[in-house]
Amino acid sequence: MVCTGAKSEKEARKAVGKVVRELRNKGIPITDKPVVTIQNIVASAALGGEIDLENVVYKLDRVMYEPEQFPGAVYRMADPQVVFLIFSAGKLVCVGAKKEEQVYQAVDKLQKILEEKDLIFYP
Repeated sequence: MVCTGAKSEKEARKAVGKVVRELRNKGIPITDKPVVTIQNIVASAALGGEIDLENVVYKLDRVMYEPEQFPGAVYRMADPQVVFLIFSAGKLVCVGAKKEEQVYQAVDKLQKILEEKDLIFYP
């Protein structure tokens, strides 16, 4: 079973439990308790400033930015191991985390990196 669209790990586990109960109520024999494994959390964030994508490419490693193909930069963070889509308006999409805490750590870490390298400008 694959569960998508949950807003938290807790909500995903709750949804899986509900589906299993409904299947059991319909006569489908499920004897074991479901084992829920989070594979990929997708999260969005707004940093509240503008990001200089042209210079992100030069000042960060593991970045791909081809504005003719896609309006955001793709940044592969090593630790935690996640991938960011970074947009000039200060918006981010983080994918690949397996725990919510990894998302928070990664976003905080990226914001600090952008600030230290003068790549984000706050109004």
